[in-house]
Amino acid sequence: MRLLALALTLITAPAFAQDVAGRFDYYVLSLSWSPSWCSSEGDRDDAGQCATGRKLGFTVHGLWPQYEQGWPSDCRTTARNPSRQESGAMSDIMGSGGLAWYQWKKHGRCTGLPAEDYFALTRKAAQRIRVPETLAGLSRDVNLPAKVVEDAFIEANPGMQPQGITVTCRNKALQEVRICLTRDLEPRACASDSQRDCNGSFLMQAPR
Repeated sequence: MRLLALALTLITAPAFAQDVAGRFDYYVLSLSWSPSWCSSEGDRDDAGQCATGRKLGFTVHGLWPQYEQGWPSDCRTTARNPSRQESGAMSDIMGSGGLAWYQWKKHGRCTGLPAEDYFALTRKAAQRIRVPETLAGLSRDVNLPAKVVEDAFIEANPGMQPQGITVTCRNKALQEVRICLTRDLEPRACASDSQRDCNGSFLMQAPR
């Protein structure tokens, strides 16, 4: 009877029971290709990061805490929410303050860090990753295999391994480059559920 009661408890336990702030295994730094996002979503909403002349290529989508299987989100925390000014200050690497606020709400709270420290850590993680010069200086639209983009990042970042980076696409366009990092921001292999490589080639539109 006790075993049956325990089994029922485990079956009915909420999926988010493990989502405790500060309890996670590693990070994924997600770099979004801004021209693709602008074409699919940003232009429709007249987003500021899509304005002609900004020339945004890779921007930080977020720094996401991960488990070895799955990931936490929307964790409860007593940490103070960032001010509009603090969120807005992240727009230089994230494209907008609105995205920075959303990433704090969904992912940052799960780090167990105060908002200002989470933003500082996100900036530090981004600064540790070198975007390949050929991609950073893209001047025309090109079609590339995902492996070419992945290999370019590995070559530009000593210590990064093929198992530690994944390239995603949507509607035959580059979506994101996701890089797995330890809690100390060192390169590491991604868990199996974070490995979502795009198959085939995709479009990389040039920054505007």
